[in-house]
Amino acid sequence: MTDIAIVPKLVVAGADRAIEFYQKALNAEIIARYTAPDGSVVYSELRVGDAVISIKDEDGTDRAASTLGGSPVILTLEVDDADAVESRMLDAGASTIFPVDDRDYGYRQGRVEDPFRYQWIISQRTEDLNTAEVQQRLDTVIGES
Repeated sequence: MTDIAIVPKLVVAGADRAIEFYQKALNAEIIARYTAPDGSVVYSELRVGDAVISIKDEDGTDRAASTLGGSPVILTLEVDDADAVESRMLDAGASTIFPVDDRDYGYRQGRVEDPFRYQWIISQRTEDLNTAEVQQRLDTVIGES
């Protein structure tokens, strides 16, 4: 069995306000924060005690899911073999939102939705990049779309 860690991702309107709230309310420490060219938060990671949570600004995909009865929480599975986990989830009844593929920011990732409308990002680190390198790659990728 592959080692798996689950990181809850809170999808909000106003990620920076949420980050500030969790810093004040729970002494959260920012581990990472990445933005789109418009300044919206596409990914952030906070350490809260021994736990890690992620927060992002909602986008079109997230709004569509919540409008259809889905959850504004996305769970990230940090795994050793993203393809194997994706295959098991699809075999068990999940549907593909984004297929697992190599991403420019150092991960092999995809997103699926389970039969209960929860979305799961399947994430396997493929490169060790520092925060500046990740942001630079995101600026390039998001700027091209």
